[in-house]
Amino acid sequence: MIRIFKSEWRKLRRPTLFLGTMVAVVGLTGLISSLLFLLLDSPRGNGREGMMITRETLAMPNGLYVGFANSAGLLGVIALCVFAAQTAIEYTNGTLRNLLVREPRRLLLLAGKYLAMVSFALVTVCFSAIISITISISLAGSKGVSTDQWFTSSAISLFGSTFGNVFLSVIAYGTVGMTLGLLLRSPISSISIAVAWILVIENILSATVSGISKWLPGQLMSAIPVQFGVDFSYSRALVGTSAYLLIFTVAAATLFKRRDVVN
Repeated sequence: MIRIFKSEWRKLRRPTLFLGTMVAVVGLTGLISSLLFLLLDSPRGNGREGMMITRETLAMPNGLYVGFANSAGLLGVIALCVFAAQTAIEYTNGTLRNLLVREPRRLLLLAGKYLAMVSFALVTVCFSAIISITISISLAGSKGVSTDQWFTSSAISLFGSTFGNVFLSVIAYGTVGMTLGLLLRSPISSISIAVAWILVIENILSATVSGISKWLPGQLMSAIPVQFGVDFSYSRALVGTSAYLLIFTVAAATLFKRRDVVN
């Protein structure tokens, strides 16, 4: 398992992938966290889908992490792309056959690759948290947001739960990406179909069909760490995401174990 983990990280730490991903994480997190404060007085809102997040809300113990929590959806899309590309590229380049010669136990190989990508996702979440918190602290004073409750024991406890929820959301997206990579065996197809569904089709369905958002995987996964702008509960998001994760995990394991390794 350790050898597989290290082998996968040799690919993940390539500058083009690692630095490129971190730049995207920093840029998207910085944009979301900045707009949360810069658009405080905007009549169009400053949160998800035009939601108005007030100064009073931001002054609460969890206010320091609102920007970080709202970044979960886009962090998840990044993880989905990485997981899908790193999985499908093995078929495209024909390297999966060579890996199975060294490690014929397919599920063990899949588990090692998955854990490596999960640890990579953890790094992106840590980067996002640092950037979001830094921006929130730097902008709070100029926008008149009180920070008295941000550094209490309650706020520190809330950070742990927020970080865990964001990480869970990101891993859920990544698992979907890995399943699509195994199913379609093409990085471009896997990423384009997933992004089109999550960012375009689901948003259209949520805006036009009442009550459907609580059944859509992308909406459920992105809602886990978010307290504002969703029309279903945290428990609903958690249970729905867990159900989808179980389905995708079983599908991925079955496909990888039984299908031919040739693209």
